[in-house]
Amino acid sequence: MPDANITKSALARAMKKLMAEKDFQKISVTDICESCGMNRKSFYYHFKDKYDLMNWIFYTDFVTMITREEIRNGWDLFTSVIRLFYNDQSFYRAAMKTEGQNSFREYFRESTLPIVVFTFADAIEERDISETMIDVVCDTCLSASLMWLEHGCKETPEEFVGGIKRIVLIIAKTIE
Repeated sequence: MPDANITKSALARAMKKLMAEKDFQKISVTDICESCGMNRKSFYYHFKDKYDLMNWIFYTDFVTMITREEIRNGWDLFTSVIRLFYNDQSFYRAAMKTEGQNSFREYFRESTLPIVVFTFADAIEERDISETMIDVVCDTCLSASLMWLEHGCKETPEEFVGGIKRIVLIIAKTIE
C-alpha cells in the first residue's frame, strides 16, 4: 500500500473511532490527528476538511466492496451498498446525521443516484416516465435507505432491498 493510502487509512480509522465516541460536529481536525499521531499538515495534505475524509471513507469502502462482490445487475449493486451500511452501522448512522455543505448525505445522494437509476432501469425502461419522476423514485428509495439505517437496520439488507424492489415493481406496473 503506498504511503498516501497508509496515511489516509490511519486518519479514517481515527475518524471512525472518534465518531463512535462523540458527535461529528464536536470532532475537530486536531482530534483526528491526535488520535492517530499525525500532524494537521499531513491531514490537510490529503483532505480538504473532515467532511472530505468522511466521504473518502464511504468511497473507499464502496470501491473495496464492489471489487469483492459479484455484481450481476443494479439490484445486486444496491444490495451491496445497503450491506455496506449494515456491516458498519454505527459509522454510517453517525455519518448520515451530519449536515451542511459537503455533508455525507449530499455526497451519498450524489454518488448513489446513478446506481439507483441503474437499479430501477429494468422496471421503468419501457414506460414514458419523466426525469423528474425518476428523481422522485430515486429520492424515495434513498430516503428509505436512510430511515432503515437510522431505525437500526431491523431487516437484513436482502430483506430491505427485496421490499424496495417489490414496491418499485408495483409502481412501475401501474404507470401507463
